Amino acid sequence: MNPWERWSFNTLHVVVAVTGVAYFYMKYLLRSDDPFAVVNHPWESSMLAGHIMAAPFFILIFGILLRSHILTKLLLKSRPARRSGWLSLLSFTGMAVSGYLLQIGFDLVWLRVLMVTHIGTSVVFVIGYVTHLVIGWRLPKATVAAQVPTPVLPGLSP
Repeated sequence: MNPWERWSFNTLHVVVAVTGVAYFYMKYLLRSDDPFAVVNHPWESSMLAGHIMAAPFFILIFGILLRSHILTKLLLKSRPARRSGWLSLLSFTGMAVSGYLLQIGFDLVWLRVLMVTHIGTSVVFVIGYVTHLVIGWRLPKATVAAQVPTPVLPGLSP
């Protein structure tokens, strides 16, 4: 994985997570004093817009990481951080699909199901990915380098 891929993914992860948490807090946990208010906080729509604008770039960088990091690691038998990696991969898929479907949904029941799914998989992803990062940072670089060499996938350069 290139340093720019790691930096881009981690930066976008923070932006998407912070705007998502801020939007959730403003929409569902704050209450406006004005009984006729459409939003609970003046920045609520800005947080949603920032979340929706950053998410496609986050998914794009995830796709790049899928090619450069995830697929090569999945082919190796014994790798550290495998469980947290799988947890991140699966929860990211649920998070991205439910987030996309939230934008095009119109039925109130399905929107509620998608919202709960999106929030749940997002929380699991954040916890799983942070765990994955901590495990990766705690591993000595010599241990990682001494393990089985990274396989080269057909048509993909390392």
